[in-house]
Amino acid sequence: MASEKFTKEMVNDYADKLLIGLTEEENQMVLDEFEIIDANIDLINEIPNIEKVEPMTHALDNFECDFREDVVEESVPIDELLANCDETDGDEVEVPRMVG
Repeated sequence: MASEKFTKEMVNDYADKLLIGLTEEENQMVLDEFEIIDANIDLINEIPNIEKVEPMTHALDNFECDFREDVVEESVPIDELLANCDETDGDEVEVPRMVG
């Protein structure tokens, strides 16, 4: 049974905006999924003091981000890099146009 929060028309409207067409069966499947999601959100909202829970930044409590030191290294000269290219335009590589 579809919730009052989500309607067939809403799903079709969003599908049209996303340029996807949905069959009646697909529309009902989306509505059923929304029902499940909505029910789970309602369960979460029933947890006592849920508003006091701090958001997680990582799934592991002992997560540490180790950054390496920046090391300045000599770059390969652009002329050497472009020597491997078939077509160039100044300091840029020319590639065939893929989109009309």
